[in-house]
Amino acid sequence: MKVIITGATGMVGEGVLFECLENPKVKEVLIVSRKHYDLNNPKLKELLVPDFSHLEIFSENLKGYDACFYCAGISSVGIKEAEFSRITYDTTLAFAKQLLQLNPNMVFNFISGNRTDSSEKGKVMWARVKGKTENALMKLPFKSQFNFRPALMKATKGQVNVKRIYKILAPLIAPFFPQKTLTLKQVGQAMINSVLIGYPKQVLEINDIEQLAKQ
Repeated sequence: MKVIITGATGMVGEGVLFECLENPKVKEVLIVSRKHYDLNNPKLKELLVPDFSHLEIFSENLKGYDACFYCAGISSVGIKEAEFSRITYDTTLAFAKQLLQLNPNMVFNFISGNRTDSSEKGKVMWARVKGKTENALMKLPFKSQFNFRPALMKATKGQVNVKRIYKILAPLIAPFFPQKTLTLKQVGQAMINSVLIGYPKQVLEINDIEQLAKQ
């Protein structure tokens, strides 16, 4: 299996990357990123793309992949809806559509979030935008398309892209919310299994991710 990962310079993408590099079923990983990720591994390739909305000149580098694990994203804190929507919805959809043209038999996975609003009508801005993004992605004719909705996540040992405040707070908070907590190893394994064996739901909540990771 050959996989494209975005967001490797962030906590979730890096955790998923680590799991892909460890899994023998994954033969090649291509990081698509705006900035360099410093890691040497025989499975790993890197493609630096300044604008995810414009992949045209990189088409030859993006062909022949079985899956894309789209983990890129930003926090909604301090950002207006228009800007959050541009990055979360517009950029993601543009990226997905261009990959679809190059790899029509691809599985496309999107990292969303717990309490994402599928109705697109709720009061929470980020949840509406994530819901709109999920809904649009599910309409694209990929081989399969899955939306992952984790909540609290524990980083994998060795990760460097974990914010200090998260390193401090996550271990303190997680024991009080065990049903809301996943490891990034679980998230990565579930993504890999979604390609290998599939899943009956396109929207995966915490329990679904746990279940798929075990299979």
